[in-house]
Amino acid sequence: MKILLVSTIALILVAAGALTWASETASGTDARTPVLVELFTSEGCSSCPPADAFLQKLDGQPVAGEEMIVLSEHVDYWNHDGWKDPYSAPFYSDRQGAYARRLGLESIYTPQMVVDGTIQFTGSDAALADKAFTKELTKPKIAVQLSSVSVGTTKLLLAHLETGALQPSFGLREADVYVAVALNRAESQVARGENAGRKLAHTAVVKTIVKVGKFRQGQAFTKDVQLKFDPGSDAGNLRLIAFVQEPDQGRVIGATEQTVGATAALSAQKN
Repeated sequence: MKILLVSTIALILVAAGALTWASETASGTDARTPVLVELFTSEGCSSCPPADAFLQKLDGQPVAGEEMIVLSEHVDYWNHDGWKDPYSAPFYSDRQGAYARRLGLESIYTPQMVVDGTIQFTGSDAALADKAFTKELTKPKIAVQLSSVSVGTTKLLLAHLETGALQPSFGLREADVYVAVALNRAESQVARGENAGRKLAHTAVVKTIVKVGKFRQGQAFTKDVQLKFDPGSDAGNLRLIAFVQEPDQGRVIGATEQTVGATAALSAQKN
């Protein structure tokens, strides 16, 4: 499997202030267009920390008119190089591979950023990210809402999920609905591999992505969902992400996220 390594020049430009997105909301309103940003990364890749830092910047919502919904998906194909990424899993490597086939790429690489399932580029390239976000700002999105987020017994996250109707204007006969559980923040002290000796920080580290259903054109989707989370996880450090995607892992037409919050975390401790 070919893995391409990339430079960190783009992040340096970000740190120098070259990426100057406005902080005002679009058209003077509070309405923002959701954009799903998936970063395929690994603690075993020396080119990945700049992209991880860039994702954290995006999580701070720097783009006018857009709601950045970010996912950090840790692939497992770097684990042979002396360090096993504790957040990695074959599922994320497979998801990245599906994007590669869909987007016509000859190989997979890290760090790779995929925006709304349709645009991909090196995960630390701020200039290409800016172009992608500008393009996605013009795209119509279906409404997606998570509500009644709570923690049940036996380490289950509970939530109510609903969407708007899948209108013909989206050009889809049907759409898939996914829910992900992610850590708000995570850190590792890397002992071996390309990042040996470094303390790495991550944002929105995905622990699981589950397809919870699908719906057809003209319909809306509603469901009460239950997702397990690790017994050792702090519920107060979790977020839920829901998104609607074209079948066969195509374009993302809507997304939302909801933090679990302190109240749910206290409930989790009691359970």
